[in-house]
This record gives sequence, structure tokens and C-alpha cells, in this order.
Amino acid sequence: MNKILLSTALSAMLATTAQAENIGVSMAVFDDNFLTVLRNGMIDYATAQDGVELQVEDAQNDVGKQLNQIQNFVASGVDAIIVNPVDTDATIAMSLAAADAGIPLVYVNRQPVNIDTLPDNQAFVASDEKESGTLETQAICAQLKSMGKGDGAKALVMMGELSNQAARVRTQDIHDVIATSDCSFIEIVDQQTAMWSRTMGADLMSNWISAGLEFDAVISNNDEMAIGAIQAMKTAGMSMDDIVIGGVDATADALAAMAAGDLDVTVFQNAAGQGQGAVDAALKLARGEAVDNKVFVPFELVTPENLSDYQKKN
Repeated sequence: MNKILLSTALSAMLATTAQAENIGVSMAVFDDNFLTVLRNGMIDYATAQDGVELQVEDAQNDVGKQLNQIQNFVASGVDAIIVNPVDTDATIAMSLAAADAGIPLVYVNRQPVNIDTLPDNQAFVASDEKESGTLETQAICAQLKSMGKGDGAKALVMMGELSNQAARVRTQDIHDVIATSDCSFIEIVDQQTAMWSRTMGADLMSNWISAGLEFDAVISNNDEMAIGAIQAMKTAGMSMDDIVIGGVDATADALAAMAAGDLDVTVFQNAAGQGQGAVDAALKLARGEAVDNKVFVPFELVTPENLSDYQKKN
């Protein structure tokens, strides 16, 4: 009788092990506020699922390291792979490595260059970047008008890494909004990259101030660079009341800056929602279920008026 019970228990344990699903995750970089929320969203969602395990790796903003991580995931026989790309122009080799091994792959947050030619077992989960910079710039345009600057305003644009699709699209969004009749009064006096970084955002703003550039608005591709700009302006003794400052992501630090009266506009990008969506898509693909090759989580405008709705979300 004991032998039968032991055999039954062992069979159950083996069955549970056989059902376990392993997902390899390669993040572009761990040292980023938004991507940390995204990563934790994946981990929290996977932890709540039975028999799902994540192996999360930091590519440290190194394309070669990220490709090696994907190759290692393939060699170890994971059930699916999730990638937050370091360089969105370098995703073709990643897709090929996974497709050749028959392993599903899901890109998250950053749109791969081969989005329109992804294999059937690959997908992209993110928010539509055409909404992000558009919502941000339209709100900045409206605020400049409310301040009586509708007859002419000057803006500085802070761009993310230019190898990143999100930076390119968000910047184009800014130009597209300013090209409309409602916002054509805004003149972009300069735009440069600050690599998504708070420190580099502060350095870039310090350089602009030292160069004597006059401006009424700062339109940043993300919150971190906007916060860096705020820090530099405060160091220079500038009043935040005179400048409209916008970012994207609605990170906790950005919402705190808005509550302090420093940041005027941000756009909520649901990092945890993207993380959950990526894990969900990876699991479905691993189980042979159909998934749309583009899964979008909507962006949402955040201003001081609706700030309280978002303060606990990111």
C-alpha cells in the first residue's frame, strides 16, 4: 500500500514538473525606473500563475550581450522568450534565433524593426507610441495658450536614444502636433538626445542654459530626462512657473515632481500592464494558442487635475 501511495505521489510530482513553463526574459537594462516597473509586473504576474517560472537577465544596454542571452535561452530549451530590446534595429537576428529553434518570442515595450514580418509564433506587446508624444505635445500646446503664449512660444525637445523606435516616434509626434494649425505657434529652437537619462538630461539642460537659449517649454521623450531638466533649471535659479515641462511614462518620481508643481504633463504608460500582457502572450504562444502580433495597452494623459488617479499605478 505504501508503495502504491509513493508511486502515485511521485507520478503527481513528475506531472507537475512536466507542466512547468519556463520563460526566458532579457531586459535592455535593469537600471531604469520605468523598466523596473515593467520587469516587476512580469515577475508578479508570473508568480501568481501555477507552474510558471521566469529567468530574467540584464542585457546592460549591450546588443551583443542581449543576443547571447537569447541564444542561451534557446540552448537551455525554454518554453518562450520575452525581449525588451536594447536596439530596436537589431531584432531580426533575435527573431531568427528563436524561430529556428521553434521557440515563441514576445517583444515588450520597444517595437522591433521587423514588426511587420514577425513569424507566426512571435508578437509585440506595448503601447502605441503615436499616442504618447501626441498626447504630451497637445497638452503642452494647450497650457502654453492658457498662459497667454499662443502668439509665439519656443520649445526645447529632449530625445531618447535614437536607436530606439520609441524615441524616433515620440519626437515625430511632437513635430506632427506642432505642424497643426492649433499648435503652429510653437517654435522648436533645439532638439538633442539625452539617452533617456536623468543625469544626461540635466547636463543637456545646463548646456542650453549656458548657451543662453530662451524657451517656454521643454518637451521630453520620457520623464527621466524631464526630471533632469527640472533639476538643472532649479540649480540655475529658474522658476518652474514660467516653463511648461512634459515627459512620458508617469513614473513615481515624475508624479512626485508633478505633485511638487515642477512637472506639468506626463503620459501614463502602463508598465505593469505591458509586463502582464507580455507574459500572457508568451504563455499562450507556448501553448499553441493564437495571439495578435500587436497587442497595445493604451496611453493616458496625466496632468495635475487627474494626478491623484495615477499616483499609485506606477
